[in-house]
Amino acid sequence: MHIYAIGDLHFSGVPESKPMDVFGEHWKGHRPRIIENWKRTMTPEDTVILCGDISWAIKLPEAVEDDLREIAALPGKKVMLRGNHDYWWTGLSKMKKATGDAFFFLQNNFCAIEDEGMQIAVCGSRGWLTPVCEGYKPETDDAILRHEELRIRASLDAARQAGFTEIILALHYPPFYSMEEDSIFKQLIDEYGVKTCVFGHIHGAEGAAAIFEGQRDGCTYKLVSCDTQGFTPVRIR
Repeated sequence: MHIYAIGDLHFSGVPESKPMDVFGEHWKGHRPRIIENWKRTMTPEDTVILCGDISWAIKLPEAVEDDLREIAALPGKKVMLRGNHDYWWTGLSKMKKATGDAFFFLQNNFCAIEDEGMQIAVCGSRGWLTPVCEGYKPETDDAILRHEELRIRASLDAARQAGFTEIILALHYPPFYSMEEDSIFKQLIDEYGVKTCVFGHIHGAEGAAAIFEGQRDGCTYKLVSCDTQGFTPVRIR
């Protein structure tokens, strides 16, 4: 069994109601490419973490009908968190009722995974812009940032209280934007001893080149937005 991650699928039904190739020719036909690569890469025993921006749907029934049903049929256990464009995301009970056991939705909780006898907790939440970001407005963004801090802490606390010491933290937004930045998300990663952090939101070669990836203070950081990874789930364990 292996653990993979991918973010920012940006599905919008078939035919697509919101074609993504307006953001570049490399997005053309991205949905069938993701599905083909997923099937080729993953087995039913594997787990994949979906790092937000899954569907452009506005309402949950639309997301289920147009996109989530097809994702559910793909191989592997699916752990999902919300992105800034997942407008269909609603209460956990409603999402579970609509999708059954197809997905584990991360929201103030954690998902337990066993990998070669090791117990691993997948924690996470959407995250948010940090104060260094262009366009950050304290009058609106401070409250959202604080809310996401509390969500992530609740997720990490739940895993710690259950006795998990091996933690993967999944976010939609990057936890920080440069090697020097000491964001609240970086502080939480250090406080809880997170060893792996995966995230999306950033697109294109230029965006990927500007964001930090790699080892920092004992944690490995990996960008997994689909267009930066050849529209293929990335193995992280």
